[in-house]
Amino acid sequence: MTMNIDRRQLMALGTFGLGALGVPASASLMRGKGFTHGVASGEPAQDSVLLWTRYVGSGDARLTAEISDNADFTSARMVGEVQATTERDFTAKITVDGLSPDRWYFFRFVGPDGSKSVIGRTRTLPQGPVQNFNIGVVGCSNMPFGYFNAYAHAAQNKELDLIIHTGDYLYEYPIGTYPSKEEALAGRKIDPAHEMVQLADYRLRYAAYRSDPDLQRIHQVLPMIPSWDDHEFANDAYKDGAQNHDPSEGDWEVRKRVAERVYREWMPVRDMEFGSPRWREYQIGDLATLFFTESRIGGRDKPVDLAEAIEGQKDVAAALKAFRDDVWQDPDRSMLGAVQEQWFANAMRKSRASGTKWQVWSQQCVMGELVLPQDAKNWVPEDAPPIAQARVAVGALAAQIGLPINFDSWDGYPQARARSLAAAQQADADLIALSGDSHNAWAFELGTQDGAAGVEFAGHSVSSPGFEAYTKGVNPDLVAKAVVGTNEQLQWADTEHRGYMSVALTPEKATSTWHFLDTIRKKSIALRGSQSQTVLRGARTIAS
Repeated sequence: MTMNIDRRQLMALGTFGLGALGVPASASLMRGKGFTHGVASGEPAQDSVLLWTRYVGSGDARLTAEISDNADFTSARMVGEVQATTERDFTAKITVDGLSPDRWYFFRFVGPDGSKSVIGRTRTLPQGPVQNFNIGVVGCSNMPFGYFNAYAHAAQNKELDLIIHTGDYLYEYPIGTYPSKEEALAGRKIDPAHEMVQLADYRLRYAAYRSDPDLQRIHQVLPMIPSWDDHEFANDAYKDGAQNHDPSEGDWEVRKRVAERVYREWMPVRDMEFGSPRWREYQIGDLATLFFTESRIGGRDKPVDLAEAIEGQKDVAAALKAFRDDVWQDPDRSMLGAVQEQWFANAMRKSRASGTKWQVWSQQCVMGELVLPQDAKNWVPEDAPPIAQARVAVGALAAQIGLPINFDSWDGYPQARARSLAAAQQADADLIALSGDSHNAWAFELGTQDGAAGVEFAGHSVSSPGFEAYTKGVNPDLVAKAVVGTNEQLQWADTEHRGYMSVALTPEKATSTWHFLDTIRKKSIALRGSQSQTVLRGARTIAS
């Protein structure tokens, strides 16, 4: 639900520019002592919200949290005290209770020396009948690839009530790997220079990313509900390991614990014991239930490897068929794990039984089926990296017998996907899946052999490269047209641009708009264009 806010208060927040909230904007970029990384909020409920900041002093410091109905803090009240400790990398967070539903609030922290943080803006969730609610969806933000212009644009989008981050908030790679030194944008420096593996590495990388003014800004003006994807840990992570984790880097379980610990230090999320259920839900009055599942490190089985399955085989066609019919279709392989699968099925039923209109599932990976067009063999230039050429060659071969492009997504777990979509059908849910990870924009109609199950709005990336990085010299419109034409569930695609989604929910319809930023190679919030797709409640298909 978009609420009217006094223009003077918005100006104080700097919504129409990068003006400060009581202090110069540059103050939030301090790297030394004091409030070093701005403020953030998250975990919104009808009567509470979590507030976050980082304060570096000579040791542990006691901070005071204040909240106000207005940006000038004439109605400020203290809501609690919290410690910024060396044990938690000087980060601090506090959950404020006793708030009114469906309200915007302003907040700040006060240091032991009387210094004040920048002023943040947050809001509580509505209860009862709700006529509209607007969600921004962001994901896949690789700092050295370019500026976070999508964050900057979303931060000034006055229609948004909430931000969802679908994951890959940062990347673990050493400098020069992804992107290469030639691809990296000058001035977008990350620490440490090596891959983040140890506790100090993860902390330094979060500190580097959170020094970005546009990332600070979106945290400052909107509450965020984030989910991690694989790169918060290591590339293509699963419960027992990751593609980018080598035994020489230490024990995977230790690395998982370290990564989750630092994530909870630096993000506006509740603290939890390691291994606790990481799935959760939020209620938007009678309009929508937001479900957040974890599909990377809790219950996910190791992705299957098609190239490995056919390597050294004399009869490649027979090997492909055996892989398709046995390994790929194994019903025991899971994306969520059995316990989380059951929770999600039950939660959808409860949401629908309560009269909630939309069941919105935020999760990491693309759910829709994607087979590589045969034309793709002509898209990759001869001087492309060998890995790109190999993926296209294998992908085109696999597509001939109905195998997908990417086994790291839900396409690699077809039986698990079918179970969750069948659960949505059994619950009579109006399901909308929101996903990230692929770096491109997709609108899918999801279904099982029994019919329609819902739709998927998959978001393009903030800065990480997509399809266009592997098809240089090929018209992106031709690429998108070929991909859509090859995949029955796919109704629309953009394989070229960076940006973010905004999803507008009403009782009658849900509309996703993909906002395409003009560039990420220089600071700009200029848009190149946008595209919208709509689903009507009860239809479970994209409106024509």
